[in-house]
Amino acid sequence: MADKQFDLIVIGGGPGGYAAAIRAAQLDLKTLLIDDRQGSDGKPAPGGTCLNVGCVPSKALLDSSKHFHHIQHDYTEHGISVSDVRMDVAKMIERKRKVVKQLNSGLMQLFKANKIEFANGWGKLLANRVVEVSPHEGETWTAEGKHVMLAAGSVPFTIPNVEIDGEYIVDNEGVLEFDQVPKRFGVIGAGVIGLEMGSVWSRLGSEVVLLEAMDELLGVLDTDVVRAAAREFKKQGLDIRLGARVSSATVKDGQVVVSYQDAQGEHSETFDRLLVAVGRRAATEGLLAEDAGIKLTDRGQIDVDDDCRTSVENVWAIGDIVRGPMLAHKASEEGIAVVEKIATGHGHINFETIPWVIYTDPEIAWVGKTERQLKDEGIAYKAGSFPFAATGRGLAMGHAAGHVKVLADEEDDTLLGVQIIGPNASELIAECVVAMEFHGCAEDLARIVHAHPTLSEAVHEAALAVDKRAIHKAN
Repeated sequence: MADKQFDLIVIGGGPGGYAAAIRAAQLDLKTLLIDDRQGSDGKPAPGGTCLNVGCVPSKALLDSSKHFHHIQHDYTEHGISVSDVRMDVAKMIERKRKVVKQLNSGLMQLFKANKIEFANGWGKLLANRVVEVSPHEGETWTAEGKHVMLAAGSVPFTIPNVEIDGEYIVDNEGVLEFDQVPKRFGVIGAGVIGLEMGSVWSRLGSEVVLLEAMDELLGVLDTDVVRAAAREFKKQGLDIRLGARVSSATVKDGQVVVSYQDAQGEHSETFDRLLVAVGRRAATEGLLAEDAGIKLTDRGQIDVDDDCRTSVENVWAIGDIVRGPMLAHKASEEGIAVVEKIATGHGHINFETIPWVIYTDPEIAWVGKTERQLKDEGIAYKAGSFPFAATGRGLAMGHAAGHVKVLADEEDDTLLGVQIIGPNASELIAECVVAMEFHGCAEDLARIVHAHPTLSEAVHEAALAVDKRAIHKAN
């Protein structure tokens, strides 16, 4: 018999786990949330990778570095002259830590307000929905749940002959804690993390080289968006080398020597710091006892059905440890959907309308299918695009790079996908997500009145362009 009984036990306090626990408490389920992360002060630090060493702190650094870059390069056009601009890296990092800590504390208050029992330690699923809880302080104990949710998240991939030391060779966590701007900064991987962190340190003065093993940049996007992004990244000084397969990285005399191969042969580069950003994998190590009965996929993820059910009755899994995109908002909505399924019998998430964002400058955001996918699937479509340079607001802001592209079904005009590269793309995509969720058409976006002058007018005009009737550009 377990020490305690609960309606729901959640293992993992990231965006999926904590959102699920809060929703469960709202629905009067007696809930236990287990999360092992602690801050540098030894206090609980719920929020997972996203809040502590991912989405949130990286955006804090991106914003700080963006302000610094704009002061140096853009403000003179507005008539603002500033001299002797310097970046206090230590203060920037401290601000980032304060943002994270404030959100950690806010979550703990929410757990208390919702009467969620919180255990700061490790949870392991045993047989029969019993969970072994090993706290940072105190004795190990057990809890039995009518339902158990696995939400342990993910950890970074490593590559052979490149050992993370946390100082010279770092992962997504170490890159957030540099105490000075590296003169030369190397990045293995030109995905979301690589591009965002490369942007941060490039703006602050680093010479940044990104080594990407794939032969194309951001292969999930259409060529026109990638071309626009590559052009802007090059202007910003990001040196992106495609088809570059790293074979080793070693630290010598306080620098990192990286060997890689591309179509031209073998090469070697020396950096002051190196970031390894080659993707993430499900964090299942230590999560499951041998007799837990949970089935894993060939990729090491937990095998679930469309409703996030595992191979064991009343055991569920969500977020990065299951199929689908490794996105915080996807995990949150999965967790909430599962809880509502448990409590009410109804719970749903539409994987076709999950937005993606890369927080570079310009931002890149998309939802639904790309032209490449539509062609591969043989779906007849029509497309319309509109540049931010043709909007009054974009020009007035001084940030007019990029465009909006809308894809609609050729026969019934249903929205199939939208891609945006440009200012505030992360916010503008929400309108398109809503339209798609309600099975809207390009005509719906085109008929909705958009305020003038705004960046959202580019969405409006791109929808008009689907039928070649954009007002502010030649069709």
